[in-house]
Amino acid sequence: MRDFRLNIIFGSVATVLLITLLDKLKSIPGGLILSGLFLGSMILAAIVISCLLLTPAVRILLRNYSFLTVFCILVSVSFLAFHYHLYSPTLTIIVPNGYTGEVSLVLSKTKDNILTVDSNGIGYFNRWTFSKVYTKPIVRQADGRNLEKNLVGFNASAFFGTGKSCCIDGLFIESINFEIVPDDKIGRKQYYSKDLTTLVDRRLVALSKPDKYTKVDTGLVILDTVDSNINPVRGDN
Repeated sequence: MRDFRLNIIFGSVATVLLITLLDKLKSIPGGLILSGLFLGSMILAAIVISCLLLTPAVRILLRNYSFLTVFCILVSVSFLAFHYHLYSPTLTIIVPNGYTGEVSLVLSKTKDNILTVDSNGIGYFNRWTFSKVYTKPIVRQADGRNLEKNLVGFNASAFFGTGKSCCIDGLFIESINFEIVPDDKIGRKQYYSKDLTTLVDRRLVALSKPDKYTKVDTGLVILDTVDSNINPVRGDN
């Protein structure tokens, strides 16, 4: 009877988590030509197959429970971990009244996010937020006006673009970016740009070393290629 109850409980939990994951994957940026839903579904399938393969080994420790019960427990735990992996905070960003142009949210060494951007459209994310955020933010002017209709993202599948600006002492500034366009250009990307190396507060910025895929070319902005990993992918400006 206990095994049956656990089977029902964890089977129900796994089903609910699967449904909510599929719904969440619809809004997750994809990579290259593949949608977030497709990439995420591949990972879900891999999780289920891995749990099937792992269940016999775990049953050695939980021999009083059926194969199906142990499988449902493993799937529930794995789906819950995947939910956390996909979590993205929805942030509220404040810009100066009348601001139009690129908003750059720079990887910083600060503990707290600085979400009120300066006159150059620059704000600062701590490392956790920088690595987790992909959902479209709420953006308001200092006077409270909502700028939802004026926001333009990287492309249809990824709101934030990512970039690396070179260089400060041979190190990069990493940022994620989007645009705020005037009322007469709503929905049209303007390809704004700026030299972050001359505009950021160097006391706040967390500088990054170039990796083997990045060519250092002083004075130019070096752009990443689009990442195809599911953690969730952001486009590159």
